[in-house]
Amino acid sequence: MEHNIPAGKAIPTEWFSHFDRYLISEGTHERAYQKLGAHLVRHDGDEGVIFAVWAPNARQVEVFGDFNGWNPALHPMHSSDTGIWTLFIPGLGEHAVYKYRVTAQTGEQFDKADPLGFAMEERPRTGSVVADLDRYLWRDQEWIADRARRQSLESPISIYEVHLGSWRRMPDDRWGQRYLTYRELAAELIPYVKEMGYTHIELLPIAEHPFDGSWGYQVLGFYAPTSRFGSPEDFMFFIDECHAAGIGVLLDWVPAHFPKDGAGLNHFDGTQLYAHANPLQGEHQDWGTLIFNYSRNEVRSFLISNALFWIDKYHLDGLRVDAVASMLYLDYSREAGQWIANEHGGRENLAAISFLRKVNEALHGVFPGVLTIAEESTSWPMVSRPTYIGGLGFSLKWNMGWMHDTLKYMTKDPLYRRFHHNQMTFGMLYAFHENFVLPLSHDEVVHGKGSLLNKMNGDEWQKFANLRAYFSFMWGYSGKKLQFMGGEFGQWQEWNHDTGLEWLALEAPSHQGVQRLVRDLNLVYRSEPALHQIDFNWNGFRWIDANDPDNSVFSFLRYAKKPEDFIVVICNFTPVVRKQYRIGVPRPGAYRELINSDLAVYGGSGVENGPAFTTLAESCHTFGQCLSLTLPPLATLWLKPVHDEI
Repeated sequence: MEHNIPAGKAIPTEWFSHFDRYLISEGTHERAYQKLGAHLVRHDGDEGVIFAVWAPNARQVEVFGDFNGWNPALHPMHSSDTGIWTLFIPGLGEHAVYKYRVTAQTGEQFDKADPLGFAMEERPRTGSVVADLDRYLWRDQEWIADRARRQSLESPISIYEVHLGSWRRMPDDRWGQRYLTYRELAAELIPYVKEMGYTHIELLPIAEHPFDGSWGYQVLGFYAPTSRFGSPEDFMFFIDECHAAGIGVLLDWVPAHFPKDGAGLNHFDGTQLYAHANPLQGEHQDWGTLIFNYSRNEVRSFLISNALFWIDKYHLDGLRVDAVASMLYLDYSREAGQWIANEHGGRENLAAISFLRKVNEALHGVFPGVLTIAEESTSWPMVSRPTYIGGLGFSLKWNMGWMHDTLKYMTKDPLYRRFHHNQMTFGMLYAFHENFVLPLSHDEVVHGKGSLLNKMNGDEWQKFANLRAYFSFMWGYSGKKLQFMGGEFGQWQEWNHDTGLEWLALEAPSHQGVQRLVRDLNLVYRSEPALHQIDFNWNGFRWIDANDPDNSVFSFLRYAKKPEDFIVVICNFTPVVRKQYRIGVPRPGAYRELINSDLAVYGGSGVENGPAFTTLAESCHTFGQCLSLTLPPLATLWLKPVHDEI
């Protein structure tokens, strides 16, 4: 870029109104990205860029980049009484690369990326890039108008969790293999997700991050989609195409911490502007990252605006909020003497609680129908309850307890599962305390934990049978569904972010069978109201028999709003074919199998109950009639009454 850019000018007085400055200082500005950052504007007859950055403790801030030969002295910025530094540079256009040279009161200097930069250079470079986020012509108006219905708590929600960098790799002459771009992902990932029947894609964090090994959880550019896969406009295209295909997009959002990278928020103006100065409050010792200071108003505005930014500018359909437990507790992963109590002497982070409530209120107030999902691993009460009754205000919460308990059960030898029966039933004691998502997430298939398939007990046939039975149990159980990529076809190896998924495994019929089953589970789940309409109270679930540990069999009912519309779920978690196994059912007459995870087309042994079978007039499990079934080995059945009026 040529370096004949003229000197900067003062920004127009109306750019930052007194009200803007007040709201930012108060911590309630929900659209700070409309004022801070780098904006393409026309001012005094000149087209150019307005730069604005918050650095209240700096002695001087200068903007420099490829437009001025990386000479900060050429473009000093103007300060204000609210600590916001601004400058208008005429003649500057889109794609200009820039940073801020921040001089601290001590004289020490730092070169910083823009905290509200809308794009960044590709790693390892850390410069911010001027980007126009308003040029893209969206085509998803019908989707947005229908979003609240599609994402209601009564709707089917089946989420495919994806790390874009390792879903699939492209052969490349220079690198051996490379990432797919956002546009290539639109052409390949979206049709796959649609074919598999998922309703949503959840993206591991795509805000710009320098270190691949962080999977996106150590964010440098909170307002910049990663340039690894293309431009901001390319990412908009990807989301637009998802909506055109009827697929919602959720983003993994990381407001709990940020890395210590020199170009980032750490010591931004010579002070710990975004974090607490005291490491007992401001540092995650386990992760080597810094904790946001939620009690600082301008930091709250930065984060609340960031949450709304992704919904506003990129039309995302919700946020999965990472590491909520680490935000709620001052003593999270700390020993005695390593943390500072709150003003009441307790361990609760009162400022973080207030922040989470505010961000949920803002998101649901401005964008009705969006989902907010908490990854919260403790028994904190009312995470997914409204703030006006004392809740945190999330739409949904990951059910980590269910995930850990049931996975532990599936690792057990079927011979001994009868001693661990309660691991599969215990979750129902608290299943309706929150609006739960059942997650089989990326965290369960990394760091030596092995793949889901390898967690299953037994020889190769039994591992596949266990996995199919487990997935069918999960899709039948109360709660929305989430599955990490690769699990849907039974990848053997644990996830590796540096490689693509093991797509070659699909040459084997056993993997094809798991994939076909997951697709059928999704399609039946979406088509049957009993499986999704009442996920969050007892009206939608009833045990038939939770107390058959000797046979390791579980049976329950799922109900729709119409009580006559129900599904029967029976799980046999032993490799024994159980003939004439009787369960009570609410309705007399004929039943048929909707799902049988032991079908030959799924790689099973092919034990079936025939096209239809009829109840016996014998009381069983408090019902006046029963079914006498053949339970396939290591398998789950979904049954439905044969009556056309439903």
